[in-house]
Amino acid sequence: MARYLLTGAAGFIAARVAEILIEDGNTVVGVDNMNDAYDVRMKEYRLDKLRQHETFSFQKIDISDREAVAALSEKVQDFDGVINLAARAGVRASVENPWVYVDTNLVGTLNLLELCHTAGIPKFVLASTSSIYGADAPLPTSESADSSHPLQPYAASKKGAEAMAHAYHYLYNIDVTVVRYFTVYGPAGRPDMSMFRFCKWIYEGERLKLFGDGEQTRGFTYVDDIARGTIQALKPLGFEVINLGGHQVISMNALIALMEAEIGKAALVDRLPPVRADMRSNQADVEKAGRLLGWEPQVSLEEGIRRLVVWYVTERDWAKDIQTG
Repeated sequence: MARYLLTGAAGFIAARVAEILIEDGNTVVGVDNMNDAYDVRMKEYRLDKLRQHETFSFQKIDISDREAVAALSEKVQDFDGVINLAARAGVRASVENPWVYVDTNLVGTLNLLELCHTAGIPKFVLASTSSIYGADAPLPTSESADSSHPLQPYAASKKGAEAMAHAYHYLYNIDVTVVRYFTVYGPAGRPDMSMFRFCKWIYEGERLKLFGDGEQTRGFTYVDDIARGTIQALKPLGFEVINLGGHQVISMNALIALMEAEIGKAALVDRLPPVRADMRSNQADVEKAGRLLGWEPQVSLEEGIRRLVVWYVTERDWAKDIQTG
């Protein structure tokens, strides 16, 4: 079977990608710098599960470290692809420290593309973001929508990474697929995102912080669907940018109501001013993913929320102490 270098391996989406690749008989070398962008205990939980597999190995590496990435060259000879899911994510935090976003998202991507070039790795998958579409994107948003006016350093750094990936495709014929993720959720998700926060806050009777009027909307997709789409993006396509996720749209107010019903408790909501860096709405046009990858989501929002709550209750002994940022 195939062999892949997977960056951000202890991250939410990457850990699920690794599990599915391993279950399908592939070998995965995972790298991650295990940074504290959010509670590291969540990353350690995911990584511990991956380390139980014989066909998974791990190295603690920061992809923005040029020499450390270059040193991987001997380990990845004859590899089939690099899946770059390592990233500094989050629109609000990028306003506070834009430099680390450039280091990881842009410089890190450059280092990995250079690794593909020098080691002769034919395929590169880059995780990008729906935030790249800016403030006035048509809904649902297709890949042809304007992405040249990012609203925060996070989106700007991802736009730069996409451009660099295209340059390496043009110069060295590396097959590149950019997957632009919309809002992803599920068990062991990022604790700084709304789904985990709402679940924990409601279940534990903590105050739920809601920015804005709650009528802002997001298109959500369950992590297993996103992971499958990412793996399907390993097929040779030349150079393509493909939306993944965001197919099931809901307002924050309606999401809280769904979570209340699943948990069986009422939320204690503190309404706070809106955040300028946040997009008002997002919704993906995923026609291209269906056409080129044969991808379509399978897990409904109601079922996905149920799975998230079941996971939280099962892991509550430690998950209740996770910091939500």
